[in-house]
Amino acid sequence: MSDKEKDTLNNENGLTPEEQTGDIKETNEQPIDQVESDKPSPPVMLAKNAAAPAGAKTAAVPPTPSPSTGMGSKVWMIVSLVLAVVLVVVLIKPPFASGGDNEAVATVNGDKITKDKLYGELVAAGGSQTLDGMISETLVNQEAAKKGIKVTQADIDKETAFIKKSYGSEEEFKAALQQNNLTDEEFNKQMDMQVKLRKLIEPDVKVSDDDVKKYFEDNKASFDTPEQVKASHILVATKEEADAILKQLKDGADFATLAKEKSTDPGSKANGGDLGYFGRNQMYKEFEDAAFGLKDGELSGVIKTDAGYHIIKRTGYKAAHTATLDEKKADIKEQLIYQAIMTKAPTWLSDIKAKAKITNHLEEEQSKKADDTSKTDTTK
Repeated sequence: MSDKEKDTLNNENGLTPEEQTGDIKETNEQPIDQVESDKPSPPVMLAKNAAAPAGAKTAAVPPTPSPSTGMGSKVWMIVSLVLAVVLVVVLIKPPFASGGDNEAVATVNGDKITKDKLYGELVAAGGSQTLDGMISETLVNQEAAKKGIKVTQADIDKETAFIKKSYGSEEEFKAALQQNNLTDEEFNKQMDMQVKLRKLIEPDVKVSDDDVKKYFEDNKASFDTPEQVKASHILVATKEEADAILKQLKDGADFATLAKEKSTDPGSKANGGDLGYFGRNQMYKEFEDAAFGLKDGELSGVIKTDAGYHIIKRTGYKAAHTATLDEKKADIKEQLIYQAIMTKAPTWLSDIKAKAKITNHLEEEQSKKADDTSKTDTTK
């Protein structure tokens, strides 16, 4: 799927550019009964308009973001609140840890780039943000220690499972980590900090049964599950190719194997053509009508859409379902608690900073340089 197609898909519900990228900042002013969410969208080129594919519209569980919005501040409160940028910390560790400040970390045609110069450039580029993040992280660790808070692997696993609910599969979650340049180790470090924040703030969060009921009633339609089918497909450019593949399938060839070999759909071929479950108004009408018209295990004929020629195999079906409060109560409460924690976290951190004795020499140095520059300008 192209970047343009992804942008269109992400913006189906009128998202701003910041919301699409996951770079949106929490305003902390949104009532807990007005949180919205999206469902993971199906992988492909199958949407109604090739240049503007349609994704799933509303989710069955509020208010976690879909993979299409990335893993920004909406997903992990600590990313924006605590860790900030760790670029400087990473780059000034070994192999540059030993030796003097004038030690060369690189040479260009004999000219040295020293460790001291590299450090200075890194500090100028992101030092203040990194240091502020480290100060915040230290404060959280200190508060957790004061209250005797310990983080176990079970805690991290539970928090990770909560985050993963936003994603349709383990593969999508792993892909999101890669997109954000996060290793499993880095993710676990973030979860360690998030667990501490949750344990520090959650005791002050109150979500009543009435809050849960009100959210359910206000968003009732979003919890209902529409009729859905599960299907796999093979997409090719010409009818001749499709006819030949259909003949192979009827002669006993394995669908998934042929999909991996022949399909031109990058979003599903690696999975043997599997598209997962989808409802009405998500795919091309011709594709959708064929998929819903099949029986489980049945093959379609050759189906033409603007994307090309498809052979479809239906692999599952889910009837429409009207959700009940009892079914969704636990999920809603968990999400409302999380939303309340995110709302309280910035103020909580600001209050802790205000009470702490913090000496920031980098900030002092930058202020001094700014004052010196200002004085120089006024004397000219």
